[in-house]
Order: sequence, then C-alpha cells, then structure tokens
Amino acid sequence: VLGNAGSETDEMRESLIDCLRPRLKELIVVDRVLDLIDFIENEQKERIRQKARNDGDISAADSLINAVVQKPHTPGWFTAFVDALNNGGCKFAADYMQLNLPTPEVEAENENCVRFIHLLIPSLADMGTDQVCADCFSKGLLTIDERDRIMAEIGNRGSRSGARELLRRIIKCPPGWYSTFLQVLKDTEHDVLYNELTGNEESADLLGISHTTISRVHREWPEKDKKYPASGSSLEENTSFMGHSNGSALEVARSPEKEIILRDYQMEVAGPALEGKNIIVCLPTGSGKTRVAVYITKEHLDRRKAEGKPRKVIVLVNKVPLVEQHYSAEFLPFLKNKYKVERVSGDSQLKISFTEIVKKNDIIICTAQILENYLERANGGEDEGVNLSDLTLIIIDECHHTQKGGVYNHIMMRYLKQKHKNKRLIKEQKEPVPLPQILGLTASPGVGGATKMEKAEEHILRICANLDASRIMTRSHEEFKKEQRKIIVSVEDRREDPFGDVIKKIMTAIHNHAELTPTCDLGSQNYEQWVVQKERQAAKDENQKVRVCAEHLRQYSESLNLSNTIRMQDAFSFLNKYYEEEMKKKTAPEEEHKIQITDTERFLFNLFKDNKKELETLAKNPEYENDSLSKLRTKILHEFSSRDEARGIVFIKTRRSAIALNQWIQENPKFADIGVKSAYVIGGGDQSVVKPMTSAEQKDVLKKFGKGQVNLLIATTVAEEGLDIPACNFVIRYGLVTNEIAMIQAQGRGRAEDSSYTLVEVKNSGVAEKECVNEYRKNMMNKAIQKIKLLNQAAYEKRITEFQIQAIMEEKVRMTKKKQKDIKNESPSNVKFSCRSCSEPICTGDDIQIIENMHRVNVTPQFRKLYIQRENTTLQERLLDYETNGFIACKNCGQRWGSMMMYKGIECPCLDVKNFVVNLNGKKISKCTKWNEVPIKFSAFDYAEHASNMTMSDNSDDDETM
Repeated sequence: VLGNAGSETDEMRESLIDCLRPRLKELIVVDRVLDLIDFIENEQKERIRQKARNDGDISAADSLINAVVQKPHTPGWFTAFVDALNNGGCKFAADYMQLNLPTPEVEAENENCVRFIHLLIPSLADMGTDQVCADCFSKGLLTIDERDRIMAEIGNRGSRSGARELLRRIIKCPPGWYSTFLQVLKDTEHDVLYNELTGNEESADLLGISHTTISRVHREWPEKDKKYPASGSSLEENTSFMGHSNGSALEVARSPEKEIILRDYQMEVAGPALEGKNIIVCLPTGSGKTRVAVYITKEHLDRRKAEGKPRKVIVLVNKVPLVEQHYSAEFLPFLKNKYKVERVSGDSQLKISFTEIVKKNDIIICTAQILENYLERANGGEDEGVNLSDLTLIIIDECHHTQKGGVYNHIMMRYLKQKHKNKRLIKEQKEPVPLPQILGLTASPGVGGATKMEKAEEHILRICANLDASRIMTRSHEEFKKEQRKIIVSVEDRREDPFGDVIKKIMTAIHNHAELTPTCDLGSQNYEQWVVQKERQAAKDENQKVRVCAEHLRQYSESLNLSNTIRMQDAFSFLNKYYEEEMKKKTAPEEEHKIQITDTERFLFNLFKDNKKELETLAKNPEYENDSLSKLRTKILHEFSSRDEARGIVFIKTRRSAIALNQWIQENPKFADIGVKSAYVIGGGDQSVVKPMTSAEQKDVLKKFGKGQVNLLIATTVAEEGLDIPACNFVIRYGLVTNEIAMIQAQGRGRAEDSSYTLVEVKNSGVAEKECVNEYRKNMMNKAIQKIKLLNQAAYEKRITEFQIQAIMEEKVRMTKKKQKDIKNESPSNVKFSCRSCSEPICTGDDIQIIENMHRVNVTPQFRKLYIQRENTTLQERLLDYETNGFIACKNCGQRWGSMMMYKGIECPCLDVKNFVVNLNGKKISKCTKWNEVPIKFSAFDYAEHASNMTMSDNSDDDETM
C-alpha cells in the first residue's frame, strides 16, 4: 500500500490513511486543521470540535480522519487534506501523508523526546509560560493562533495550565523541535529546567535514553542555525553575540557574557559620550552603531554604579520589530549578567505597568510612543507616569526622525524646555532638575530637501539642536569602505501596450462621466495624488458622483502601476477582485433588504463588465509584457548564478506589487532551478487596502532570511531602515526611489564583500533622475557634516542655542493654538457624522461613547437601525476584555463603517472615523483618518448602565412571550 500511495485511486489513498492512522492521531492538532478542510460539513465539524473539548485531541483526530475518508469523495479531497495539514502547522503529519518518513532511528529518538517531556511535565509546568510561549512562536514551534490560545489559557486558568497546553502543541512538531525547545529554555533563563532536560541521568535512565542520545540531540543542532551570525552587525564584525560564525546557538546561550570589543573608529566616535556628553553617532549601515551604543551603555552604568549615583538607560526605537532585535541581538547578550534588561512594545505580553518596568530594570528598550505616553501621564500629575529626571541616558535609534511632528521630537521638546528652565533655576540659585544624557544614532541625517549647502547645514544643525548634541561624530574620511558597484538598468518603453490602452480608455470614460480633467499622466504618482484630492473634496461637498468615480479611478491607477511594474495578469486579478468586493458590498445579508446602487455605481460596474473579457484576454498574452520585469529576471538570475551563496533584497513601491512580485518569482521555475527562495515583507499599518503584516509575521520572515531559509526578500520601504537584515550580496531598487536617507539605508543593506546596488527603471518612476538627485544630496550632506565639524565649539553652540530657542517659541505658539482648539471640547453635540459614501446623516457626538480611551462605540437603539452586520473571517482579534469578529456597513449604500466589537459579553458597534465625513460646528472635514484629529471629548462607556438596560429589555421581551 505504501509503495503505491501515489496511485490515482481513492481506495489506495484511504488504505494509506488507515495504515498511518495511529501516527496521524498523535500528530494532528484538530483545531489547527479543521477550519481549513472545506469538504467536511459544518455540523460534522462542530461535532468534532465538541469531541476535542470533551475527549481530547487524539479522539477528535480519529473522528476527523473518519470524516476525511468518508464517501462519496469530493474531487481533490486527498490533496486538500494534505494542504490543510501543511497550512495548519501540522507539517509532520503532512510529511507522513506524502511518505516523507523519518528514518526509524530519528522516529525512535523523537518518540523518546516526547516521552521525556511527558515525564517532566510536573517540573516544566512551573516555567514562565508567557516568555517561553513568545520564544517558541518566534522560533516557529507555534503558529499565531496557537500562541494566542496559550496566552488566553494563561489568562483564564493560569501559567501551569498554559504550560501544559504549550507542551501539548510543540511535541507534535517535526523532529528537531526538542533542540529548539532546549534553546528557548536557555534563552529565557530557565537554567534549572534546561539542566533537568539535558543532564538528569535518573530521568533519562527511566526512559532508556542514554546520555549519548541527549548529547547527539544537542550536537545535531540544525545546520541552518550555524550558518549565519545572529547579530545585526556585518559579517566583518563577528566579535558579536555569536562569537564566531561557526558557533551554534546553543553554545552562545551557554557561553558567559561577552566582552564588548570596539574597533578604533567605533571607539573614536564613542569618545565624547564616554565623557557624559550628548552626541549623535552617524555611521553607515553595518558599521556597528548599535554596538557602540551598547558599549556606551555599559560604561555609563558602570561609572554611575561606582559613583553611587542613580542609573537608568532607555533605548528608543521607531518600529516594533526593532525592540526585539536590539534586545536579543545586542543589549541582552552583552549586559545580561550585570544588569537587568527588559523590552516593551505594543506586542509585549508583560502584565505589569511600564512605570514598574522602568523602576525594576536598568535598561529598557521600547518604542518611543510608549515613553511619550508615560511622560504625558507624569505631566498630567498621574501616579503611573515616568519623568525625564528618572532616566540617566536616553538612546534614540534612527535619530534623524527627531524633527517637527515626530514622537522623538515631542520627547526632546520636553527635555529642551526643562534644560532652559534649569538655566533660570541656576541663576536663582535653586536646584536644577536632573536631565538624562542623550545619544542619537543614525546612518544619515539627510538634507531635508535642501538644494543649497547653506540649507543642508541648517537642516543638520536643527537635528543636532533638537537632540541637544554637543557634536556629531562620524567615521574618519579615509576609513570609509569602498563604494558598492552601482548599476542602473534602463528599460525601453513597450512598443505596444493594448492592456494599458484599455485601462486608459476606461479611465477617460470615467473622467467624462464625472466631468474631471486630469493635469498629469494617467497612472503616475502625481495622478494618484490628484485623484485622492478629488475624492476628499467630493466627500466634503457631498458630490457622490465625483467621489465614487475618484475612488474607482484610484484602483485603475494602481492597476496601471501593477501592469507597468509586474504582470498584466496581476493588474487584472487586482481589478477583478476589487469589483467582486464592491458587488458584495451591494448585497445585503437579508434578502428582503435592498442596498441602493446609484446610477454612477451602475455605470462603473457595467464599464468594467463590458471590458473585462478583453482585459482578461490581453493579460494572458506574454507578447505585451513590460520589459522591466524581464530585466529584473535577468539581474536576479545573474546574481544567483554568479555566486556560491547569494542573498539579496528587491525594494519595491507598494504592498500589492511586493506580494505580486513574490508570487511571480515563486511561479517561475527558472528561479527555483538556481535555488531562489523568496518571501515578501511589508508594513504593519492599516492605511492600505492590502492586509498589513503583523510584527510577528515580519519577524518570522526576517528570521528565515537571517538563517538562509529565504535568500531573496521582496520588501517595501519598511525594510530600508533599521530592521536587522544580514549582509546581502545585492540590493535592487525596482522602480522605487524616495530620498537620500532611504538610498543610503538601502545601499547599506548590501554590505557583504563585492556587493552590488542596482536600479531598474520602470515606466513613470523617474528612477534614474531621482537617483542622480539623491547622489547629489548625499554628497552635499557629507560636505555639510564636515563643515559643521570644523566649526569652533563656541560658534556651533551659539547656532544650536538659537535653533533651540526658536523651537521652544514655535512650540509655545503651537500649544496656545491647541488650547484654543481644545475649547471646542465643550459639547459633543457640535459634531455630526455622515456616511462617506451616500452622505446620509448617521449620528452626533452625543451618541458616541469611548471604551478604554480607545474605541468609539455607538450603542444607541436608533443607530442599530442604520447598519447591517457582515462576517469577517480575516479579522479575529482577541485582546483583553474585547474581541472583534465582524464589521458593520451602511444599510443604505453598503459602505463599511467599522467593526462589531464584543466587549464583556455586549455587542458594541465600533466606528472608524475615516469612513465618515465629519461636520464640526457646520464646517465639514473630509480628511479625518484618526479619532484624535476630531477635537471632541466623548463620554466614557458606562458598561454597568448599558448591561442593566439590556437585561431589563430582555426581561420585558420574556414577559411578552409568556
């Protein structure tokens, strides 16, 4: 049977499953797999779920297998089952189904490891489950869903119950899980448990596991973990966390704290900071800025400890993934034995407050917004706050963002105000408020759009002033590494573009219908900005004809971009999906209710329908594909075929094009033949219509890239700055150029020996021209920095002080205006909301209440009559006391308004302000993307009152039915 498992007959497949049933029952996690199998009826699924709850996974898995082999079979049932196992994280079970069987030795050893874990469950249940769970997830032992379930188990039944759930999951992973789990225990400092699993002779003997076997489990650490250093430093700098490139992760975890060894140029730039001065360290990407910061941190803490002074270091980053990166790859490995290091971000599972974390640790790594929130709390007189005087060193990563409007600048503005108040206090012979030392880190401060040297200098000096830096420190000129090879690949325009011509014909018809006259090339960046402006103005004017036309034009513009950048079929499938979604919006869940379709919407739907067949046919014709894609293919194939170990990044403009390009690479057998393993990484914000990537998903892809499991990264600008991306052989910017900072950051990603930096021109991108401008700005920036460094200290400080006083005065004006604006908070009845799509009045500010200072909800009976509710299977967000699992839409036109939130057992319609036109005191505001842009203070949601009203209402309903 096993030998003929590849046969086409269903009988053979059934026999195979029956042969493997004992093993499959042990390896299948039912709740992972069940929802991914579409040929099992919902009622049967519910029975299997109930069995899992009552009798456990093995019994439920048996029922699941019965349902899978049940006749009659739907076409493709066997493949669908294997896919469900793979996609549900049960890869080991899927391997058995495909006869990718482990050797008897490996299987026996894996069984012993499972039995060993079972034996030690009483001890392992005492672990810090939340920490171990987070690490198991980051190392691929748990899926997102499993992690969330375990965290919920911890919250509901405690850490020991969560530990048992975690162990139950990981033992079903493919062989190799045991070594990874040992590493997790070591990383999370569970040394006692680690020693019990590695050195407990009594436990091992009970199971017949020899110490040779356990040693072999450790020795045979997956080779992929040995291949690349875990540090974010360049390969030339492996005086790092890994020790040396051949050391295993286990050796690193067991090794004593490493000594920080700086190179001469690193020690040189650190010099003034070691004397306690505020500085900016400006070093190219890959030159070890963070390592310099770790060294300065250690010296700062050591010195203050020796002097008996308070010590507290906070490391600020501007992206969530950087928190974990700086914590695990830099600060923890070098400082863990001597100082307490902790990290906090929006993703953190820590249950204690940020104030307590600051009190209990020496070094705290966090996103800047968290610190700003707690500084604001302290400013408002709350107990749960943090003061700048509590800190002794602030390290600001990517400090070129310390400019107007940025969170870094808000923090530093507090610092500057206090610094200048301190001058007055000293004059009055009063005690000044202690302020922390400041250390800024950047690869490039940029020139802020300057075209003249004078303005470039001013831009850099302003950043120095904002950071109160006494100096900007750079590497000596002669020590700069040799420049990368830069290649610009020009692309000829298509001789014929019938697909693009049809799109433009449709767009012209829409322009005529809406009486719009564009002033720029269709599909260009300027055109997109023009369309967005038209949509906003039309929403404000309640001109639904222009508003809906502008919305559709934006989609056609994006499809032109996709057609010019990737493939025509990607552009077509994007448009087709958009129109399918739009039609769904116009279909009410209840058949008796009709959602209105306006004449303009009908015109737009019919326009696409009339042209759909032609677009689909043209999209399949390779003769008309753009030349830029073939140039990119040639470039990637050349890079991989001319190197033993190629690793590269392709930077691209939009999230959608990143996903489409990755799909194109994975579907092209030529890439697979030469070992290309691609993945995409995109941003985490929700402003785009594309589903954003969570920080955990980003981290997972970057981890695979670091280990070589992925060797070609397709990335939007999220990967340009800061994220820990190991040394690459090549970087390609594909139809994307932003500014000189992004160019320097992207070039810095390609920092392996003999690395190349390539630009591929794409229609309407202006890559070559913009790159020339960026090169000019980069040179201007370097010259401006050198001129600033040559200023004598008195002249430098005079200019810095002038800029600081100017910034403080501007801040005072801004705060005065804000206070005047805040006067409008008097009455929520002054604000009215109407549907962005059909302009129907919806509610006033009086109807809206706020939950946990975050979620704006409308629970009034009259509002309930205005919306329809739809399921949203992609939105399953379980947080604290609330969860969202559906969305609400306008009953009149189908426009989405927000999500349906379950809060402590009560359904609360939660509104998203970007879906409404806001009318404030008779003045319409068309562009509100966040609630904090609406200057109204909404009343707090009274849970007890609302729950009581609902209960009374339910009771009266019961009385009527009796």
